[in-house]
Amino acid sequence: MTAEQFRRVALGFPEAFESSHMRHPDFRVRGGKLFATLAYPDKTWGMVKLTPEQQEEFVGAEPEVFVPVKGGWGRGGATSVRLRAATKKVLQPAMAAAWCSAAPLLTLSPEGPPLSRCNLRVPS
Repeated sequence: MTAEQFRRVALGFPEAFESSHMRHPDFRVRGGKLFATLAYPDKTWGMVKLTPEQQEEFVGAEPEVFVPVKGGWGRGGATSVRLRAATKKVLQPAMAAAWCSAAPLLTLSPEGPPLSRCNLRVPS
């Protein structure tokens, strides 16, 4: 996967936009929440912001693609993506998980509970 392919996957989610953080591209959803970055620590890597549980699942399934970021960010779920080893088929579910965690909640009716954009009920 190239950086441009990673970018296209990230920008393919509703209301996703590209911004910049610490001199490298990042991808955010409405409200400004970050869900992915490119080119950190260098141009051969991307990053998806997962939960620690999601990170464990993706790293376990595809260790040649996904690697926990070093330090506290990694313990919090930030997961590096080795672009050379990644494919759209492997990246798409991880990017979707990251986007879902960052996407704002929707309220379908005044009486109804909020739902995430991923159709998962949010505990009250």
